[in-house]
Parts: sequence; structure tokens; C-alpha cells
Amino acid sequence: MTIQTDILPYRDASLTTAERVADLLARMTLEEKVGQMLQLDAREDLADAVHARHAGSILHTSPERILRARELTEQTRLRIPLLVAEDCIHGHSFWPGATIYPTQLGMAASWDASLLERVARATAEEVAATGIHWTFSPVLCIARDLRWGRVDETFGEDPFLIGELASAMVRGYQGAGLDDRTAILATAKHFAGYSETQGGRDASEADISQRKLRSWFLPPFERVAREGCRTFMLGYQTTDGVPITVNDWLLNDVLRGEWGYTGTLVTDWDNVGRMVWEQRVQPDYAHAAAAAVKAGNDMAMTTPHFFEGALEAVQKGMLEEDAFDAAVARILTLKFDLGLFEDPRLPSDDLDAVVGSGAHSDLNLEVARRSLVLLENDGLLPLGAFGGLAAADPIRIAVVGPLADDAQNQLGDWAGGSGQAGWLDGQPREMITTVLDGLREVDGFAVRYAQGADILTLEDDPLGATFPDGQPRPPVVVPVAPDQHLIAEAVRAADAADVIVAVVGDRIELVGEGRSTATLELVGGQNALLDAMIATGKPVVIVLLASKPLVLPPSAAQAAAVVWAANPGMHGGRAVAELISGAIEPSGRLPISFARHVGQQPTYYNQIRGQHGHRYADLTQAPAWAFGEGLSYTTVEYSALGLVSSSVGADDTIVADVTVANTGTRPVLETVQVYVRDEVTSVSWTDKELKTYRQVELAAGESQRVRIELPVAACSIVDARGHRVVEPGDFELLVGPSSREDVLLRAGFTVR
Repeated sequence: MTIQTDILPYRDASLTTAERVADLLARMTLEEKVGQMLQLDAREDLADAVHARHAGSILHTSPERILRARELTEQTRLRIPLLVAEDCIHGHSFWPGATIYPTQLGMAASWDASLLERVARATAEEVAATGIHWTFSPVLCIARDLRWGRVDETFGEDPFLIGELASAMVRGYQGAGLDDRTAILATAKHFAGYSETQGGRDASEADISQRKLRSWFLPPFERVAREGCRTFMLGYQTTDGVPITVNDWLLNDVLRGEWGYTGTLVTDWDNVGRMVWEQRVQPDYAHAAAAAVKAGNDMAMTTPHFFEGALEAVQKGMLEEDAFDAAVARILTLKFDLGLFEDPRLPSDDLDAVVGSGAHSDLNLEVARRSLVLLENDGLLPLGAFGGLAAADPIRIAVVGPLADDAQNQLGDWAGGSGQAGWLDGQPREMITTVLDGLREVDGFAVRYAQGADILTLEDDPLGATFPDGQPRPPVVVPVAPDQHLIAEAVRAADAADVIVAVVGDRIELVGEGRSTATLELVGGQNALLDAMIATGKPVVIVLLASKPLVLPPSAAQAAAVVWAANPGMHGGRAVAELISGAIEPSGRLPISFARHVGQQPTYYNQIRGQHGHRYADLTQAPAWAFGEGLSYTTVEYSALGLVSSSVGADDTIVADVTVANTGTRPVLETVQVYVRDEVTSVSWTDKELKTYRQVELAAGESQRVRIELPVAACSIVDARGHRVVEPGDFELLVGPSSREDVLLRAGFTVR
């Protein structure tokens, strides 16, 4: 007896993914294949995207539009589910009530990969519960020029640290496997060299050689590619005149060739169209689509005319009809591996129990605490030990500054109020604790607030409201002049206080894509406010609530303390108050160097040897605060660095021990940093590079002998042929609390 079934093979979950992909691909028309390569903005015409263009993916979806998109998909011939994507960068950025963590740069100050993996896992749970399958995170770009508007999205300036933290976030997002309903697709971006911009300008030419890419920019990407990050996003920029979108060497020789990457490539926003209307390296959309397909792109983000262009390219003989098959197969593989044909993963019934949950809130506070970096302290902090007052007297604190009570700007970019999503203006105010909120909640503090300054106003760009592709142009920032009335109000509050907490920094209009800055100084009346606060003679604690390293005015050198809070997320204000009061210990360490002046750009620690001296004629090259720095409320001493063997082979492991002692009266979480210097290299190279680190908890008075193990293979350079090698010769192992030369212990070793 024959059992009749109308289940098509691609609908049969008992078959392998490869078998299902092959069956479905064979049933698709040319138009359906081209459509699968489209990722379109869900805020536009959904019916056109799904029915007319056969889109394979949508992004920027409101809750209602996720459901509407599913209805439209069910009306199509093959009912291929959509991949729903979103910029979930440091939390579920554009979902009302989602948990918003510190920005990626802020999280990087924790130097804690396991903590970031937990953040990504919690984010994936919230994202998946809302019917979204794909996050465009993490960012693996190396921060170089601090004027660049996207520094806050990076993990800082060091390739090794970037690789550690990015790999952890990929593991957190993708979980135990895509068949887990709480797993989402991670995206490594922006491949590659996007951050090496000219003048800090976003998306400009990255003047960067293949050897330089191999030396520093590619290693973090290679790591996550080999570890299974399912998607890569391509950068906007051109390199050596070739847009990354069509860079055959980078996409095919390196990524898919040398690394064997089998994942999916998605362009950044309108990369294919930009080749026509901005970079002008393609005459029309047919040529642009043909070039993008031939280069190996899988999905074109927000280039609707890719559809017509690709079909025209086939009609004119620029592409064969099967030219799309490999890309479409990779896209369908994601959909089958996620199980979307059986379960489209629509918003769950228990959504409210997952999004913004208490457990995620607790994790958020933990991360906010770990993200804070104490840069300066003359002994004033913690204020719980503040002297000169009777025990029963409250400490009178004047809280001043335009960011002290600015909830939405505290969250930073990609956070609801940052402008990329049209369906919400910000996250719920009751979920956010500002610095003012946090200090008011501390027992024993009597708080008085004065804004003290404004930062900026906005004007329309004289070139028009939109770019040629219809995207909005950011408005032009106009700094606000110091307001003597606001300053006088702040001075009155300071005169009545024991301590001043001044919260200054940047606003969202100074951060993000297309919003690079020509300067690094505080904008508006903030410098005048700090000058006035220092002039009162009262001790001043500066809280720099800023997306990236900024330059403080000369008067800040007289501040009692400086805390960098990055954009510390929803619980940032509470964490700052806890640090100031002494309820927590400062443990953050800088993942990025601070310049003394914008003219120092770039300021990263691992620069190439071979300059004439170490200063400009008018200014030192030394940073204000260096990579790896951060103070504690205790003192830590390093001593007795010793190697088990000072002669090692290329396949050996360097083993060393160092004594780390807490010589103060409070506990500490110390980040023991390990750098390597190759004394003589066949080509120019950095003077030292971070190679590993250990975090050690020490009680007051405690010391530990800390074991360091480092494969000799990590002591490599990229030679003149572009090959990564370990060259025999003399090296130094450098161990200490930061990258500054004068705090590092040294031990020499030889590679045979």
C-alpha cells in the first residue's frame, strides 16, 4: 500500500539542511532567488518588500510589523520565512522596556569576557522572545582616531582584547546552537578596516595595506570566523580604491579561502547603492548588483534597486541565472538551521516576563559597576571616608552638569532615543537611574542640583534633509555659549556644599554613524562650568559621561577625582553613586587611550617603532590616560617576575610567575596585564602588544603568586611577505597594571 503525502521535501524536517536547501533552491524562480538576497527596511512598504520583491529579510521592525510581515509571507507561493534582523548592539536597542547595558566600549572596560558572554546571552533571550532572529553585533573594529563617531561601538584599541571580548559575545548570542529558540545570529562587523578612517570621518577611504590588515585588523575577525560566527557584515569604506563590497581579495582569497568561512555575508546599509551614487565606481544598479554578486555578497541591506539591477544584469548577460544560487543557499541554510520553516519564532506569549526581567536588570547593574574607570583620585574618594564632618552630619553634595539627569543620553547610541527607530523616542524613564537619581538614593548624602550649562542646539544641514538614497542627514551641531545665569546657579549650589560632582560629556548628536567630530573638547558651556567649579575651591569629582575619550580643560588637573563612565546603561547612575560613596570598588581598566589634545590623533599604545623622538615640538605624545590604566581604592604592588625558562622553542609555552600584593586597606579586583616586546624584527612592528591578562581578587593585605602561561606562537609578527611568523631572537615579557612603560616589570627570553 502506498501512502500519499503532499509534504514537499523542503518542508520535511526529517531531512538534512543541505537536502532541504537543494530542494527549495530547485523550485525557486529567478525573481525569488534575487529577492532572497534583499534585506529591506520594515518601516517602508512591507507588501512591496514581500510580494513584489520577494525579500529574504527585513530589519527595523516594530512589534506590529513583525506580525504583519509574517501574514504577508504566508501568502507567498513558497512561504519562505523572513529573517528578521535588528541592531541589538548593547541590549535590545529598539524594543520598549528592553534591558539596555553599557555600550560596547563601556563593557570593554571590564576586561571580562565571561561577563560579556552573559550580557550577550541575556540579550539573545530578550531579542528572540520578541520575534527577532539576528543581531548586528558585535563590532570588531579597532578604535584609532578618537574623532570617529563610532568609537563607542568598539571594544577599544587592542586586537587581542577585541578578539577575547568579541568571541565571548558571539558565543552568548548564538548559545549552544541555532536550534535553541533563544539563540540568535551574531554578526561580526565591520569587515574589515572600516575604523581606519581619514581625519576620523565616518565611512571614508581606509588607506590600509594588505599587510597592515593582516597584522592588526584581521586577527579578531579570523578568530570569530573559525569559531563559528554565522554572519559577517561588510564595511562601508573603500580600501586601495576598492569598496569592501567588491573586494575579491578580502572576501574570497582571505575570508572564504584561507579561513574557510562558510557563513553568510551581509552588506552594510545600501553598500551596493553607494557604489553608484556616492563612491561612483559603478555606472548603474545593474553593474553594481553584478559586481556585488560576483564578489560573493549574500544579502544586500536596504538597496531595493538591487532587485531590478540584478534582473537587468541577467538580461544583459552580465550574470548567469545560476549566479545567485550560492548566496541564496547560504541564506536558506540560516533559515533551516534556525528552524523557521517549522517555527517562525514570532513574539512569545511570555514576552513581558523575559524583556527587562529582574535577572537581566541585576546583570545590567553588575556590568555598569564593572564598566566604570577611576582615572584620578587625590584621596577624596570614596566619600564614605570623607573627613571633617561629625558622624551624624550628611555630606552635602552639589551635583552639577547637563548630563547629571539626562536619562536617554546616558544610554548612548543604539538605545531607543538615539534616532534610528521611528516607533519609540526612548526607553521608559522609570527603568533608568541617572547620576542625580543615584546620588539622591545614598544614605548620608544631602544633594542639591544645578544644571550649570547647556551643550548644543541643532540646525538643518544646508545640503538638505536627506542623502541621495533618501536616508536623513544628521543635523548640524551648534555649540551653546556659556550661560552665566546657569553657572551662577551652580556656583551657589557649590558654595553650600562639601563636595561637587560635575557630570559632563557628550550627547547623542555627537555620536554615531555620520556624526564624527572635528574636536574632542567638551562642547557648549561645559568647560566654563568646570572652570567655575574648580574656582570655588571645593573638591570636585568629574564624572565624564562620554561615549569615547574626550579632552578635559586645563582646570580639570585640579579636580579631586575623575571617573570615566562611558555610556553606562540603565543602571549607570546607581553604579556611579556606589563608586563615589564607596559601596563598590573601582575595577574598570581603560580599553582605549585618552588624548591630551585632538592634534595627537591617533593615540593608541601599540604604535609602530621608528619616530624622531617622543613628542611634538609643542606637546608631548604621551596620552592623558593610557590603555590599561585604572585606579583602585587600594594600592597594588608587582614584584619578583620570573620565567620558568628563558629559552623556548616555537612550539613551547612561556611560563612565568609574578607576585601581586594588595598593600592597602580595601579589597581589589586587579587586572594583571601581560605584554610582549620583540626586540629586533625583520620589518617594522609595534613596540609592545598585549598578549594575555589575568584578573585576580585580593583582600586587603593579601598577595598572590600569579602564574602566566603564553604560547610562543602568540609572539608573532607579519613579515614583509604578509605571512604571520614567530621570528627567532630576543624578547621581553612585560607584566604590570597598564601599558605605561614605567609600571611594567620585565623578563627577557629567547626564542630558539
